[in-house]
Amino acid sequence: MENGAHTPVTLPQDLFICIDHVGLAVPDLDEAIRFHTEVFGWRLLHRETNEEQGVEEAMIGTGSQLPESAQIQLLAPLREDSAIGKFLTKNGPGMQQLCYRVADLEHVSAVLRERGVRLLYPESKTGTGGARINFVHPKDAGGVLLELTEPPAAAAH
Repeated sequence: MENGAHTPVTLPQDLFICIDHVGLAVPDLDEAIRFHTEVFGWRLLHRETNEEQGVEEAMIGTGSQLPESAQIQLLAPLREDSAIGKFLTKNGPGMQQLCYRVADLEHVSAVLRERGVRLLYPESKTGTGGARINFVHPKDAGGVLLELTEPPAAAAH
């Protein structure tokens, strides 16, 4: 390097935008919503039933719009044999997953697979509010279930 010139370093594009939400497994969704809204002052942003995932869920937040809103996803099982039902049976209520927001789920999934990371589903599934989702296997993420979410282009949670 002559005259103090530096060669620019090319860094890979970030895979993740931000932490989207933290998922909490709860046995009673109505009670969990009441507790978080009345005691902590969070606001109910969205509520839906996802039959495919076997869960009734609510997104609560500190604001009404992404990305300004910090969010928590409350997850209650529709069936004991659902992932959340099994989680509650094994662990009781508590943090079930951490979710990273991505711009392009297919790209991120391909990069992670190239790097030896296992995803739970071969293809993305439909999550909250029509988002595309997949999960990193906890054994490949230090024991933490990591969700990847690509929110729909026209809407947020």
